[in-house]
Amino acid sequence: MRSDEINLAETTEERLRKENQDLKRQLLELKASAAPVKLWHPSSRTIWSIVFGVAVLIVVAFLGGYIPLQKRNALIDRESFEQAHALPRVEVIQVQSSSQNSVLELPGNIEPITEAPILARADGYVKRRLVDIGDRVRTGQLVAEVEAPELDEQVRQSQAALEQARASLEEALANSEQGKSNLELARVNAQRWSNLVNRGIVSRQDNDLYQTQYQSQVSGVHSLERAVAAQRGNVAAAEANVARLQNMRGYRMVKAPFDGIITLRNVDTGALVTAGGTLLFRIAQTGTLRTYVNVPQANASFVRTGQPAQLKVSNLPGRTFAGTIARTADSLDPASRTMLVEIHVPNQDGALLPGMYARVDLSSTRVHPPLLVPSDALIVRPDGTEVAVVRPDHTIHLQKIEIGRDYGDRLEIVSGLDVGDMIVQNAGDSARE
Repeated sequence: MRSDEINLAETTEERLRKENQDLKRQLLELKASAAPVKLWHPSSRTIWSIVFGVAVLIVVAFLGGYIPLQKRNALIDRESFEQAHALPRVEVIQVQSSSQNSVLELPGNIEPITEAPILARADGYVKRRLVDIGDRVRTGQLVAEVEAPELDEQVRQSQAALEQARASLEEALANSEQGKSNLELARVNAQRWSNLVNRGIVSRQDNDLYQTQYQSQVSGVHSLERAVAAQRGNVAAAEANVARLQNMRGYRMVKAPFDGIITLRNVDTGALVTAGGTLLFRIAQTGTLRTYVNVPQANASFVRTGQPAQLKVSNLPGRTFAGTIARTADSLDPASRTMLVEIHVPNQDGALLPGMYARVDLSSTRVHPPLLVPSDALIVRPDGTEVAVVRPDHTIHLQKIEIGRDYGDRLEIVSGLDVGDMIVQNAGDSARE
């Protein structure tokens, strides 16, 4: 400010000096144009008057520039002092609770409620294929027929073995009956000779012979009965083998296990298939679909069985599909810290297809809803996340907080604030205690 004052004074002095020089020049011109007869010489009084006038002009010019400059400098200094010592003016907002209804949107995978592969149960060649991908089938409907000539030969062979076992059983039964007849005869002879010995008619040696024959027949009958039992077991084994082969021959007719839609066909007519190793078809039940979602740990406690859910798919804009939470894993995956949830969605019109990607909205009611603040009110520093709280005495306090869910422009506060607290909306990094 002082340099401006000096420059203004020098400018006024120069202007006066130039006016003085102009006056002298005019005087010289007048002297040159005047007659040389009489020269004018200013008196000392005139010179002093001129000098005094010039001094007055200089003082007047100096005072005219210095006083306004001093006033302006004083005004600037006063405003700077007021600004430095005045309290900052900030925009504040009141902390409020979020809504009790919490909506969580998560990605989900749609899968059929029941899906199963249809495998061949008999070795052979595909004789007929009656369905293809996209066909809807009913429970027990014939979908393919396998030709197995080797299996037919095995069935005939097992039937022949069964007849042979039955014949052996008949033979064993006949031998058993004959043995029982011989046993009865030996028993009668032994009893008769025993009576004769008691009377003294025959010798004991003859009686011992008949008694021994009787005991031998008893042992023979027991052996024949065991042979009959063994033959009965052979017959039962042969019958079971025939029944097994008959069932396997029935597997040549491949049938649908439940109502559904064919989603995969892996063979065609004439293809060679092996029992238990060749995938023929894949069938899925799409009347009701299930959707799997992984719920984060922060929201796992709010998910319950029977809770409603809403599904949306990108290729069907404007449509919302209602579902219900059927079951939850009730445990968190240690790798992702999420809980697996299964949602059942009716699909009677077939609009949803297995394998689709869906957005799942899980609605829940919270007993203690968290607080909600704007995201620009946060102050992120190395020692933690804070907000600037305005106290009743109009001072600012930096309060540490714990953040819950992030909605982008808003944040849920788990702890650190209370309902009704006043916080600075745009505190920024310049905020201080």
